[in-house]
Amino acid sequence: MNQKTLLIAALLSAIAAFFIFDLQQYFSLDYIKAQQDAFAAHYAANTLSTLLIFFVIYLAVTALSLPGAAIMTVLAGALFGLVTGVIMVSFASTLGATLAFMVSRYVLRDSLRARYPDKLQAINAGITKEGALYLFALRLVPLFPFFLINLLMGITNFRTKTFYWVSQLGMLAGTVVYVYAGTQLAQLDSLAGILSPGIIVAFVLLGTFPLVAKKIMDRIRANKILAPFNKPTTFDNNLIVIGAGSGGLVSAYIAAAVKAKVTLIEKHKMGGDCLNTGCVPSKALIRTAKALSEAKHSAQYGIKRMEAEFDFADVMARVKQVISKIEPHDSIERYTGLGVKVIEGAARIIDPYRVEVNGETLTTRNIIIATGARPLVPPIKGLDSVDYLTSDTLWALQEQPTRLLVLGGGPIGCELAQAFARLGSQVTLVEMAPQILIREDDEVAAQVRQQFAADGITVLTGHKALEFRRENDQQLMVCEAQGQTKQLVFDKVLLALGRQANVSGFGLETLGVELTERGTVAANEFLATNFPNIHVVGDVTGPYQFTHVAAHQAWFASVNALFGSVKRFKVDYRVIPWATFTDPEVARVGLNEKEATQQGVAYEVTTYGIDDLDRAIADSADHGLVKVLTVPGKDTILGVTIMGKGAGDLIPEFVLAMKYKLGLNKILGTIHIYPTMSEANKYAAGNWKRAHAPATVLNWLEKFHTWRRH
Repeated sequence: MNQKTLLIAALLSAIAAFFIFDLQQYFSLDYIKAQQDAFAAHYAANTLSTLLIFFVIYLAVTALSLPGAAIMTVLAGALFGLVTGVIMVSFASTLGATLAFMVSRYVLRDSLRARYPDKLQAINAGITKEGALYLFALRLVPLFPFFLINLLMGITNFRTKTFYWVSQLGMLAGTVVYVYAGTQLAQLDSLAGILSPGIIVAFVLLGTFPLVAKKIMDRIRANKILAPFNKPTTFDNNLIVIGAGSGGLVSAYIAAAVKAKVTLIEKHKMGGDCLNTGCVPSKALIRTAKALSEAKHSAQYGIKRMEAEFDFADVMARVKQVISKIEPHDSIERYTGLGVKVIEGAARIIDPYRVEVNGETLTTRNIIIATGARPLVPPIKGLDSVDYLTSDTLWALQEQPTRLLVLGGGPIGCELAQAFARLGSQVTLVEMAPQILIREDDEVAAQVRQQFAADGITVLTGHKALEFRRENDQQLMVCEAQGQTKQLVFDKVLLALGRQANVSGFGLETLGVELTERGTVAANEFLATNFPNIHVVGDVTGPYQFTHVAAHQAWFASVNALFGSVKRFKVDYRVIPWATFTDPEVARVGLNEKEATQQGVAYEVTTYGIDDLDRAIADSADHGLVKVLTVPGKDTILGVTIMGKGAGDLIPEFVLAMKYKLGLNKILGTIHIYPTMSEANKYAAGNWKRAHAPATVLNWLEKFHTWRRH
């Protein structure tokens, strides 16, 4: 038997003995109160030996990670007074914690390092960078059990000497609070004394200590990060917002509404991607394509034939008119009128307090980054040799492509593929994944694909783009599926492969603002970057790249930036809805079956087919479903998928229900106008209710009514 095994056996024996012989009974407040007088008399007669025995016991309890350290800290105050008690506990607890740290390192570190080398390497990198500050925070804010901190730190590369002094310093404030509470408890003659002023003060200190300690740690971190930079004595602005998309506009709006001095900087167009190249133009194009589809299938509305004649340039002109009509909502004039100073130009962050634009340096207490994202252009061989489009450049088209190749089967690719197909282009959609709309449940994606086939779209899933070429005045893409290659000829190719955060070119690299592995700006739960006065919203940080999420984040970022020294709010991602505006539309909130299965979440499924809905039948839109996931046996909603006409307009009822914890019974009990598509939500709730009808009660009711008839 080697030394490590012997040590483990000894430790386990000692811990087992503690519980087998019920030694924990001696670490209760009742026992201490009962023996307080006898202990005090013994201490008075044998001061040094009593202190030594107490020290050794406290050391053993801490080193073995046994319960009882907290009550012994209180006892130290009751027996020894504040000064002696603090000294005793401070050294005993720190030495015990260091022993536990060393034992963990000796027993566990090598085996864990061999089993999880990558994870420990990443942890050790963080420990090397700011391990002392991190440990100090854990010691100062007692949210995690100290024994667990001792064991976990032992498996890292943390230096023993540093662990000791940081632990002693970090635990000192908490030690003082607990020992002081003990000095007050020692004065209790009866339970009635629990309301004495001293006791009240002691418990107030205990209750508020974690909050105060957290504020102190936040201030220490902020000062450490901002210390190298020259802080202005006065500031031009309370807030500078970089980027005038959805997140930036709302951030500036909120700041101006609370009378802060705010400057909004935009280098391109007010309104950002959503207004100019994203949500607004795409929905305008989709509506025109929908009208053409309705004309083509006019027979289903009782019209024998409806002819539609159009010019593609006119369609694109209408798209621009729609943008122009919405532009005033996001205009410089409007935001200037709201009290926002708007500057057109390229911003550059000089330091956490200064932003340069158009040769002028502005000072500010806080910065919000809202620079958005751009379409991802992949490094595919030969791509630069062909005419490729993105969701940014698409809107400059004046001639409709006869053969359009869409690369990417996500929401953007699917929406635009269907729109161009209905406008008359020959569309081929290529997706590397096994299905389009990969995040949706299989039957939902399958029904969308079925409609795509009816619209004449060729959908190639499981195909990977390998190369683009020009041959004989033709453009083509080589792709691969199941080991076989094929060539696809096209006039234009639309890249719809996701979006890449705009994080370079305006000073983040020089300043050292941290990025995530996904290339987005890293942010904490308060939307602050590693610089406490620089916040971030929207696509540039994620995790959801939706206009409405950017606006949602903007409230948290602006309020935290302006009032964070008083109160901060964690951004709430619990209930995030979204929609894909294909025909049929697909709207989501919460979990679907695919995600629930992947996450191991137990669920029940309730489905209502929209083909049975009166309004859908009247509109010849009787296809799709409402699919609700609930907690087994309860009406608590885990997630909803709606597919069909106006799905994006139907989903908010479930968003509201989930946010405010309303179940399907509440939806069932809500009056819905007849005939409307929204009745589908109520009927889905009704299906759940029928499936959970109390059979025993109904049987008794049947017998009751039978009896009443006789």
